[in-house]
Amino acid sequence: MHLKEMKVKELLQLQASITDELKDRGVVRTQNNPLGDYTEWLVANALDLELEANSKAGYDGVSKAGVRVQIKGRRVTPKNNSRQLSAIRKYDEKDFDELAAVVYNENFDVIDALLIPYEVVGEYALYREHVNAHILILKGPILSDPRVKCIKHAVCG
Repeated sequence: MHLKEMKVKELLQLQASITDELKDRGVVRTQNNPLGDYTEWLVANALDLELEANSKAGYDGVSKAGVRVQIKGRRVTPKNNSRQLSAIRKYDEKDFDELAAVVYNENFDVIDALLIPYEVVGEYALYREHVNAHILILKGPILSDPRVKCIKHAVCG
């Protein structure tokens, strides 16, 4: 199969089939872009978390010790190398204890995998009124902050 020879609709159908197969294998939980579900699955397996229901706001998984973990993934490509995570809603409500963030390259290889305490997220994230959320970009000083734990080895196995 040569992707360049396929029509747009055929490519979309192939993506849908792949997503269905990933769902059947338990890797993804929704029909959405698989990056978020894949990241949740990867981190949950690496940290032995129990994943919450998809509609749970504020955090995605809980450790055996009761630590609530919000999980975010970001894929960077040559055309978009932004390391900005998706919006962190209602930060002030302290709905999570730690943020697990995984940054992938274009081939889904893990570049960075970090476990960031709630308070540290607050120090580095900026509130953006137009999206009513905090925005965290994984570059600069946060990458070397001693309170941030590298979990790349656990995630990559």
